Parts: sequence; C-alpha cells; structure tokens
Amino acid sequence: MSNIRRQSIVSSVIVYFGFALGFLNTYLFTRKGGFTESHYGLTSMFIAVANIMFSVASLGMPAFINKFFPYYKTHLTPRQNDMLTWAMILPTLGFMVVMGAGLAFKDLLVDKIFNNSPELLQYYYWIFPFGLGLTIFLVLEAYAWQQRKAVLSNFLKEVLFRFFTTVLIVLTTVGIIAEFDHFIKIYAFLYILLAAVLIVYFISRHQFHFTLQVSKVTKRFKEKILTLCSFVWAGSLVFTVANVFDTIVLTAVLPNGLAVAGVFTLAQNIASLIQAPQRGIVSASVGPLSQAWKEKDYEKINRIYQRSSINQLLFSVAMFSLIWLNFRDGVFTFGLKESYLLAESAFFFIGLTRIIDMGTGVNSQIIGTSTYWRFEFMTGLILLAIALPLNYILTRQLGVTGPAISNLVAFTIYNGIRFVFLYRKFGMQPFTAKSGYTVLLAAAAFYLTYLLFHTQQGLQWIVLRSAVFCVLFGIGAWLLQLSPDLKPVVASVRKRLRL
Repeated sequence: MSNIRRQSIVSSVIVYFGFALGFLNTYLFTRKGGFTESHYGLTSMFIAVANIMFSVASLGMPAFINKFFPYYKTHLTPRQNDMLTWAMILPTLGFMVVMGAGLAFKDLLVDKIFNNSPELLQYYYWIFPFGLGLTIFLVLEAYAWQQRKAVLSNFLKEVLFRFFTTVLIVLTTVGIIAEFDHFIKIYAFLYILLAAVLIVYFISRHQFHFTLQVSKVTKRFKEKILTLCSFVWAGSLVFTVANVFDTIVLTAVLPNGLAVAGVFTLAQNIASLIQAPQRGIVSASVGPLSQAWKEKDYEKINRIYQRSSINQLLFSVAMFSLIWLNFRDGVFTFGLKESYLLAESAFFFIGLTRIIDMGTGVNSQIIGTSTYWRFEFMTGLILLAIALPLNYILTRQLGVTGPAISNLVAFTIYNGIRFVFLYRKFGMQPFTAKSGYTVLLAAAAFYLTYLLFHTQQGLQWIVLRSAVFCVLFGIGAWLLQLSPDLKPVVASVRKRLRL
C-alpha cells in the first residue's frame, strides 16, 4: 500500500502542478482582450472529438494491457513478449478506419449537425493528427502504468502538454505566432510529440520490443483477450461518448455553439481541480489491483477500495468548497470576460458530480481488472442511455447548465449501480463513518468561512478566505484522523524537510 501511496502523492503533486499551468492557460484564454470564446471552445471540441476517436480506434487495448500484463511478464522473456506489438498495431489500424469514416461523413457531421460553428468546419481536418496522437499516447500510458511509470506518464499528460500549450498561447499573444490559425495547427500535433517522448523513453530502457511472432500467452488467452477487448472497447466507447457529449451537444444545439462550449469548458477545467488526486490514485492502483486479482487477494482489493474512497473524498469536498467560495470573486478579480460568469452554476453541478465519482473510490478499476469486466460494458450502456437524451433535453431547456445537471443525475445512478454490484458480489464497499464525518466537516468549514468573508472581494480576500477554510478543514481532518494515510504522509514530509 505504501508504494501506491507514494506514487499517488507524487502523481497528485505533478497533476496539481499541471493544473496550475492549466489555470494559467485558462486565464490566458478567457481574459479580456485575448482569445475569443469560440477559440477556447474549439480547443475543447478538439479534446472531446479526439477522445471519441481514441475510444473507437483503441479496440480495448488499454484494458488488454491492464488485465493481461502480469501474465505476459511472468511467462515470457522481454524479447518474446508480443503484447506491446498488438497494443500498438491494432489501434493504429483502427484509427485509419476512424479517419476514413470521418472523411466520408464530413458533410453530415459538420455541415448538418454543427452548422452553427464555422470554426469547426475550418479546422476539421486538423482534429485527425490530434486524435491520432492521443490514441497512441493513451495506449502507451496503460503500458507505463504496468511498468510502474505512472509518474512519468502523468507528467507528460498533465504538465508537459499544458506547458507546450502555454508556450503556444504566449507566442500567439505577443505576435510571434501571427494568428490563431497557426496556433491551432501546431496545437494539433502536441500529443504526437508526447507519444514520441514515451516511445523514446521505453526504447532507452529496453522496454519497447516488437515481434510479429505470436507468443504462447497470446495463443493461450486468445479467446479471453478477444472477449475482454470486445466488451471493454464497447463499454469504453459508450462511457467516453457520455463524458464528452455535453460539449458536443452544446456546440450542436445552441446558437453560437462554440462560444457557449467555451463557457462550459471553463466550468469543466475549474472542476477538474477536484479530480487531480483521482488521476494519481487510479494510475498507481491499476497495476496492484491487476496483480491482486491474479493472486485472489480480496483483502488487499478492499483495502485499496476504501482508502481510495476516503482519500479522494477528502480532496474533492475540500477543493469543491474552496472553488465555490471564490468562484464569482475570481472572475472579477482576475479580469475574465463577464460572459464567463455563466459558468458558475455549471461548475456547481459538475463539482458535485466529481465528488460523487471520487467518493465511490476506484470502483471502475476494480471491476475492469476483475473477471467481471463485462459489467463495465453493461453499466456503460446504462450511463449512455441516461446521459444522452437527458443532455439534449436539458441543454435545450436550460442552456449551459443543462449538461451539468444531466451528468450529475447520470453519474450518480452509474456509480450507485457499481456500488451495489461490488457490495453484493464481494461484500466490498468503500464507505465508513469517517466518510460522513468528512462531508460534515467540509460543510461546517465552508459555512463558517462564508459567513466571515462573503461580502469581501479582491485578491487578498481570496487568499484569506482560502487560508481560513484550509486551516479549519485541515485541523478537523487531523483531529478526527479521517484517513489512515494522513500520519504517514505528514511523517514523510517532516522527514524530508528535516523537521
């Protein structure tokens, strides 16, 4: 567990540093006199569409790596190991099919569905290199997790990608990159660059081997691999569509869709701060969970389940409270365009969704690495069946807040089903009495801080308001010992700082 904790902490620090860069990018995108809302919305559409491309093209290869890596590692020498060969070749071929479909149905997709977003039509072809780079990178990321290199992959995705974006924004702002046209065309190749970095790293560590000789492990598990990849691929596709459909439906349904998507993207990006620990914990947990299922170590799986839940719940409720305390003040204090105030209500519901998703722990990874991964597909279908029509209906009725409310409803039901499944099947559930104490503590600290400072505005009050909340919540969490990892983490920090 200490290895998971160490990797989770280091990854979380990296993710938060990346989010700091992301906040800088968000500010540069949304401040007065900079990029337009449509420019910001276009970058979010690149990410949304690229994620769908990955889900289609990947053919379930990340799940294949996460589930079967221990078997390939145990029974094959590095030179005989053909896992990475198929994990790279099949998604590349899959992407070629995706690109062919995208070109064939361009008129239907852009001219008919997104006809109120002319910028998307102008840069339609540039989404393909962005999607290809993301596809290759995410397959390699799964391989990096199994090689216990989650810190490296998180650094590339969370820090380096945003740093390169910052450089592009600054160069565009000062006029070295002459116009947005050049910006978006360079931006389209960033993930290809990151994938190349991972490939070079694995080659230098002699962990990147290609062989077209089908190994005995592949032959032995062929049917199970095909079944796993088929179900997980379909489940991942519907889950991804449900996750990014909000941005797509805003762009397609509302007038000036890309500008509204830009406002919604601000709410999403700010809410992503709440999820930072989740990314580190997930990437550090997948390998040990896969090994624990292989060894039938159910006690370890349940321990990871409960600790991931309380640790993520602590982070999420605290971060949500901090952001909600300062949201409106931040828009005015940092000189963002007033149109971005519309993101406030959307953030509230997105933030609650993040808390529910994180508070239920690594349930997706537990199910995905078990023999019940077919359930992943079934719950994905349920999520899609709820989210898609609800997104469309509420977007037409409520505008930018509609997709946020829709996702809160859909993901609450989705995680509730997973909770019931793991509890009935294995007697595992992530909550303890301290889960309730965590929520009550956050609510009390929020209310006291709000009463003290809700009439004040300005940078100094944002700092003071945040500091008071952190002190109240931090002292309460320590006195109640809400997480078993609090003492080891504090002791480790004190040791490193020689306190």
